Amino acid sequence: MTRKLPPMHPGEVLREEFMEPHGLTAYRLAKILGIARPRLERIVREEIGISADTGLRLAKAFDTSVEFWLRLQDQFEIETARASIAKELDRIERVA
Repeated sequence: MTRKLPPMHPGEVLREEFMEPHGLTAYRLAKILGIARPRLERIVREEIGISADTGLRLAKAFDTSVEFWLRLQDQFEIETARASIAKELDRIERVA
């Protein structure tokens, strides 16, 4: 039996792949991005997601695309929702 890993929150990617390698604290990155520190802390603690506004700011700061950040968020939400409503999805019949 294969065990599936939980979906990866974009805050984990931000923390592990961007903040830690650059030695950035939440305080410093929030200041760079021009957002409130608690907002960034909640993202990296995986309590809230990345909005288009935050995605645009992260894209600029790390020379990535906004789509990178928003796709991470979308994928997390899709996988979380799929797991949450899996039994209900199984009961839905296809239309033609």
